[in-house]
Amino acid sequence: MPEFTSFGGTFDEDVLRAQLAEVDQEAQDPGIWSNKEKARDVMRRRSELQQAVQTVETLGQADEELEILLEMIREGEEGAGDELRGVLAKLGPALDRIELTTKMGGEHDRSNAFIEIHPGAGGTESQDWAQMLQRLYLRWCERKGFDVEVIDEQPGDEAGIKAVTLLVKGAYAYGHLRSENGVHRLVRISPFDSQARRHTSFASAHVYPEIDDELDLEIPEKDLRIDRYCSSGPGGQGVNTTYSAVRVVHEPTGVIVTCQNERSQIKNLASAMKVLKARLYELEMQKREEELNKIKGPKNEIAWGHQIRSYVLQPYRMVKDLRTEHEVGDADRVLDGDIDSFIEAFLQWSAQQDQG
Repeated sequence: MPEFTSFGGTFDEDVLRAQLAEVDQEAQDPGIWSNKEKARDVMRRRSELQQAVQTVETLGQADEELEILLEMIREGEEGAGDELRGVLAKLGPALDRIELTTKMGGEHDRSNAFIEIHPGAGGTESQDWAQMLQRLYLRWCERKGFDVEVIDEQPGDEAGIKAVTLLVKGAYAYGHLRSENGVHRLVRISPFDSQARRHTSFASAHVYPEIDDELDLEIPEKDLRIDRYCSSGPGGQGVNTTYSAVRVVHEPTGVIVTCQNERSQIKNLASAMKVLKARLYELEMQKREEELNKIKGPKNEIAWGHQIRSYVLQPYRMVKDLRTEHEVGDADRVLDGDIDSFIEAFLQWSAQQDQG
């Protein structure tokens, strides 16, 4: 069976198939389906391994074809060059997937990801931009085949949203989306300005990984304040007329999590606690990183007030990442969810920052 070593990773088909067989056997256990979280993790791992096996098969077939075609070219056979270009074109996407994956080697890069989007100052204008940003990520998830669960969404007073929390489910969701963590700036002719003036709006995307339930992170009940209230905004009768919405406040840190999208208060509380656990874990990791940075020396911060990307629709059209200097002239395509080039540029830039 073929084995390929490339971009810092080894892809052995025998090993991958053995791992896939183990996961298949685990998935056949009827008892696993009584634990939805475990079943989800098993099926996610199965999907990752199937994709890896498919990639290795593609590389193996291409390797054999390349050897034959190179021999044909050496012998001067007509048309071999065109066939070689076709094989290389087929091989390119597989190599790109491998290269991108090997740049996502962080502790939680394989995990699902939470995205919280909040508008900046500016009322309706910024709330509308926050909803545009939400649509961008939903469209990107649709393109990548990721599932999205809306944990909480608070509609704006006139348009847009005041806040939204999304859970993106899929292999390497956090590894991809951590590139989006920061402040996003929009410049456009405002549709809410009767004089058609140009406005600048800000919205923040806060991205953090979903934490495994098996992680030993205890939250004492005395540290929590749990408020129950009626949900607001669009929804079914049961959502808006019962005290199903939940707000959880972690008093030692001031972290607040709300969830109101389920009809059941119990389900909303479970979702809110999952988000809170991830937020507290992230805070702990930030403290450790800050301590490490004191030793290493200061690094540029990605925080509110430090925009990472500008989306300009007027007087010209361009999207530019201010960290990597990567830019795209087709702003409409980016706003429709085509952000892969920005993610790849960020992963390359991040790897260089770590090395530096």
